Amino acid sequence: MCLTFDSIIDQKRPVRILAASLQKRNIPHALLFTGIEGVGKKDAATAFAMACNCMGEKPGPSEFFDSSTIKKDLPAAVNPCGYCKSCRKIESGNHPDIIRIKPSGAFIKIDQIRGLCDTLAMKPYEAMVRVVIISDAQAMNPSASNALLKMLEEPPASSILILTACQISDLLPTIVSRCQHIRFNPVSVKSIETRLIEKQGLAPDKALIIAAMANGSISRAFAMNNSSWINRRNWLINAVGPNQSDQPGALFSMSSGMLMAVAEMLKKNKDFLFDSLEIMKSWLRDLVIYNFHPEKIINKDLIEKIQYASQKIDIKSLLLKIDAIQVAQKDIQANANLRLTLETMMMQIGRGRDPLTK
Repeated sequence: MCLTFDSIIDQKRPVRILAASLQKRNIPHALLFTGIEGVGKKDAATAFAMACNCMGEKPGPSEFFDSSTIKKDLPAAVNPCGYCKSCRKIESGNHPDIIRIKPSGAFIKIDQIRGLCDTLAMKPYEAMVRVVIISDAQAMNPSASNALLKMLEEPPASSILILTACQISDLLPTIVSRCQHIRFNPVSVKSIETRLIEKQGLAPDKALIIAAMANGSISRAFAMNNSSWINRRNWLINAVGPNQSDQPGALFSMSSGMLMAVAEMLKKNKDFLFDSLEIMKSWLRDLVIYNFHPEKIINKDLIEKIQYASQKIDIKSLLLKIDAIQVAQKDIQANANLRLTLETMMMQIGRGRDPLTK
């Protein structure tokens, strides 16, 4: 299936804005796409580059940038054909005038932006409209940001810059003000579930669980499936979930030493840390939700465990434990000491271990 605007899932407003700019022959020199990873920002940027250069019945470059040359009988279609030479080269990443810049290591560096400036000073090789896609623009270091700002103040002819970032607060306000901002929303659980079933061949029950835990990101859902996320979830919930005794869960009956051991386990598995905390939150959330709306739990395949544990734990205590995990997630994102953060979280989770026993 060729990449078109129609293939970008659950992003009707962004697609509508991009299509309108193509139809009106009024394309900004700089666009800023924001939203979480895996919602279609890069695909939209690529489809837009294809639409600008499609060799079907599309307007030429001057008609995009000079309203006085617009012909009234131009077709309104804006979707790239996906089959012409230009579309195929752009989609495959082999077009010389579609320039992609991404972080080199942790940052986008000044040399990358300087090289871009040199390239844009020359005429395009073959494109009607040259498109620069700067992925993860929030990774630009201060020098690179200032160099890009100068470029935005004096935009090169017949060229479009598309920046992608998680949120506008990660960029210089002066850069944001010189771009047309388009916000991409998280993808719906239903759409992610459908993609997992169709593209990854997942069983519907597993697809639903992963989709619900993917936080609106298709790429994250695919990565979770490829990393045997379900197996890891089962292992973690078996460690902290209900055991075979009359206790509602090991997490609520652990000694301080065991709580510290779990904190150390989480610390050692850094690659799975984010997922681990989300799994713990989803488990606690399900224990709260089950008594009110059992059909809305996330871990539907564990409904018997959830039913058992939810009858024995105070809801107020569960909410405090969820809050402790959320605080830890924010502290980790703020680069707080990882060991101290996780140990504090586990002690708060273990505090008040007073399940409602018989």
